[in-house]
Formats: sequence, structure tokens, C-alpha cells
Amino acid sequence: MSFWSDNRFLVTGGAGFLGSYLVENMKRKGAKYITIPLVDKMDLRVPENCRKAVKDNDVIIHVAGMVGGIGATKANPGRSFYDNAAMGLHMMEEARVAGAKKFVMIGSVCAYPKFIPVPFKEENLWDGPLEETNAPYGLAKKMILAQGQAYRQQYGFNAIHLLMVNLYGPRDNFDANSSHVIPAMIRKMVTAKREGVKEVVLWGDGSPTREFLYVEDAAEGICLATERYDKIDPVNLGSGMEISIEDLATTVAEYVEFTGKIVWDKTKPNGQPRRCLDVSRAQKEFGFKAKTKFSDGLRKTVDWYLSTLK
Repeated sequence: MSFWSDNRFLVTGGAGFLGSYLVENMKRKGAKYITIPLVDKMDLRVPENCRKAVKDNDVIIHVAGMVGGIGATKANPGRSFYDNAAMGLHMMEEARVAGAKKFVMIGSVCAYPKFIPVPFKEENLWDGPLEETNAPYGLAKKMILAQGQAYRQQYGFNAIHLLMVNLYGPRDNFDANSSHVIPAMIRKMVTAKREGVKEVVLWGDGSPTREFLYVEDAAEGICLATERYDKIDPVNLGSGMEISIEDLATTVAEYVEFTGKIVWDKTKPNGQPRRCLDVSRAQKEFGFKAKTKFSDGLRKTVDWYLSTLK
């Protein structure tokens, strides 16, 4: 049997940023049967809709979620928790009941505690409380990890969990209210340059560090794990790089040719002090290693965004 051509796949969030790249990658690998439930037609917070979605599918890849940067999560902690928890819990339960062969959960680096050694290792996932602004989102994702491990122990259900870092790339969300840090910076600086504004204001003090994974690399990592990984332990999916928000801002300014002043609003939260994953387990277990250099990926992201403004 060919894994990709002979199985039927359900990809929640398959029309979104990461999901669209994932579906394209799956098709290149030979996947013939891919179902994508559209958010405006099928609310996956409702168990009945999850039941309909998983029917007759062999492998469920749960990408869908309510996501956003610090501002969006801080403004909607209740929705961030409920929407993500409800979708994950109902999707996995209905997949189990329907007899799906495998459930692939796309988790988040936000599930890690606020203060643990860097780089983050999977075994440190439960070693402390989460960073406050991300806690509702991170805890919702963490619940689905616990669910998958419990289901494997009681029912023998093959659920795996991938801990994803911040993604970036063409087709990212550049919305002013819900974008993550890279598209938010690009949009702010491009807008300032086009309007002749001499400064941009960014949240925090620039000191936190973040790790970023190019979206095409993320899609490949998910595909490799879906095909090759079948264990109870969660796996980090990242690039292993670390950059400060201040250095990121300087780099984005250079790429978009913004020469104005960068002002840090220290009344706004920094979020988690540092983020960088130990990515050795992914390479050992299913051969994943990020290929895209950050400078190349960032350049492609900037070029794509500029092309949408023409």
C-alpha cells in the first residue's frame, strides 16, 4: 500500500495559511483523497459537525484553530481557550469513535512553561506554569495532548502531537488585529513607508527571543510525522534558530527599506522571555530538519506581501 495514495485524509484548517501548504505538499506526495471542512459551513466546535467531518476518513490532521498574536489572545482569552479546546476534544473523540487509523494534532510552542531551560525539550513540557498572555491558548492545546495520550493508553488510539513554533511565509495573515509578529511588523513598516510616517511603534522592549519556521518546512514536517511517527511522546517542530524581537525588527526594516525610527512601547507585554526548541527528536524519529534559511524565507514573505499591494 502507498500511504498517501491509499488513505483518505481529513485536514481541518486545510484552507488556511498552514493548511493550504500542507494540502499542496500532501498532493505532491500522491494523496488522492483529501477532505477540507470549510469554517463557514462546518463549525467544528459542534460535536455533530465533527462526526460528519471524520466519517469515512482514515487519517485526521487537525490544523484548525483560533490563532493570533499577543494582542488577539489577550483580548479574547475565553474564546481562545474554548474554541481551541472544543475543536480538538470533539475532533479526536469523533475520530476515535469512527475508527480512524491516526489522529495528528498540531499543537503549539505556547504549551511550554514560561521559565524553562532553552532550548525547550519535550520532557520539560510540564515543568511549570505557562506565560500569562498565552496561557488560555497554550492550555487548550495541552489538553488535547493529554487527551491523545489517554486515548492511546485506554483505546490504543494512534494520536500524535506536534509542538509547532511560530510560522511565517507568503499567504500569512496580515490583518491588523490578529496577525503574528512577522506579518505585523512587515505591515506596519510598509504602511509607514508608503504614508511617509517617520516612526513605528512596536510592543514590549524588544528583548524577548523567538524561533520561526518557514511554512513550507512546517508542511513537510507534518507530512513526515503523519507518515512515519506513531508514538505517545510529543515532538517539537521548529528550525532551532533564535532571534530577538529587536533584531527581527531591524531586519524587517532593512528588507522593506523602512528608514524611520522604531519605538518600543514598554507598557505592552513582552510575552514569553525566550523561545527556542530542541528539534533533535523530530530529526531522529522521522527525519525532519528545516531547510529554509531565515533570511531567504523572510525575503519571500516580504516580496509576497508587497506584491499584494500593487
